[in-house]
Amino acid sequence: GMEKVVVCPYKRPNALYRLICFPWAGGGTSQLAQWGKLFSSSVEVFSVRLPGRESRHKEPFAKDMATVVNEITSALLKELQEKPFAFFGHSFGSYISFAVALHLKEKYGLEPFHLFLSGAHAPHSEAFLPIKTVSISDTKDEDVLKYIEVLGGTPPELLQSEDIKEHLILTFREDLRVLQTLSFEKAERNIPFSCDITCFNGSEDKSHDVEAWHDLTSGDISFYELPGGHFYLLEPSNEIFLTKHITKCIENAGL
Repeated sequence: GMEKVVVCPYKRPNALYRLICFPWAGGGTSQLAQWGKLFSSSVEVFSVRLPGRESRHKEPFAKDMATVVNEITSALLKELQEKPFAFFGHSFGSYISFAVALHLKEKYGLEPFHLFLSGAHAPHSEAFLPIKTVSISDTKDEDVLKYIEVLGGTPPELLQSEDIKEHLILTFREDLRVLQTLSFEKAERNIPFSCDITCFNGSEDKSHDVEAWHDLTSGDISFYELPGGHFYLLEPSNEIFLTKHITKCIENAGL
């Protein structure tokens, strides 16, 4: 099952570390899988592919976050036990990476040595609540499409094709449905992680409650704002900053 769930176009069997990347809502593996070529030979990049898209487009979409987490965990468990790993997630991908990391820690005592989170609220913050309460079934297709266009990140020419547009709207809805099933209650005095966390955000994106990530780790936490909107990370200059910064964090982890 690993080939089904994970894409790795730049295989580096001798790499010292792995970076597992998690896609945004409606997204596939293409952009983040290409990060592989931007990293040095010490880092191998995996990009996670969810059901309902790309080579898995004939499979039904996942019904809830627990299903997503279990599938990713069972596909990756052997690899994650072999060498130190970090997670990078953007938006919806940040929440998946958080949920997978939590499951790995609770069930297997495994933890990423660094969580890189982009364009996301801390999952126990007040700011996350509106996402959980928006009614997906009452939202019209054209409103979903408008929202996707406002967020950016989708090449306008793709939206010219009715089939692609329909599939994108459907995928976005289904991903949002999964996100709404993420339940995390921060227990008193329980700090789930000990790894370092880095939060990135676009300067023109709406602000995210990133401060609350402080509650979730005993490790160091840092925040960076990069020029651009919600999809600031697709700008080549930001991509260079991100991959260089992530490399520095990985190499300084001193593992």
